[in-house]
Amino acid sequence: MEYTIRSMRVEDIPQVQHVAKTTWNYTYEGIIPSEIQKRFLESAYNYEMMNRRLNGSFMFVSDVQGKIVGFANFSPVKEGGVAELGAIYICPEYHGNGIGTALLNEGIKNIEGATEFYINVEKDNKIGTTFYNAKRFEVVSEFDDDFEGHILKTVRMKLRI
Repeated sequence: MEYTIRSMRVEDIPQVQHVAKTTWNYTYEGIIPSEIQKRFLESAYNYEMMNRRLNGSFMFVSDVQGKIVGFANFSPVKEGGVAELGAIYICPEYHGNGIGTALLNEGIKNIEGATEFYINVEKDNKIGTTFYNAKRFEVVSEFDDDFEGHILKTVRMKLRI
């Protein structure tokens, strides 16, 4: 499968919102109640928040013949070379094609000064935990996260560059 990894543009927002909704519903079914997912997606992925992310962080998308099928969101580098990986989401039908790895590598390659990338992933998110383990992320802590009144077991992981 051919795909392109590139920086996100403002005109990509509607497609990225669709990827976020599709992947959240697929990934978190049975982990996070659907009404909490819906509220979170409406808040975190509305147009204003997406525009804010686009202007204040690093956003990369995967494009397959003009269709956005995945995206990654990285924070700017903080003190000590630390950057946060906020999300890597790939539409389920595109899993297993190397897109997640390509998005991760794009961030590593383009975010100057980063020596460590951190991610928080729900322990029950087997797709995410399997991916990050395969990419050499190490568990640094586990904690309970109150996610809109729903307690999630969360794992904090780190990748050293």
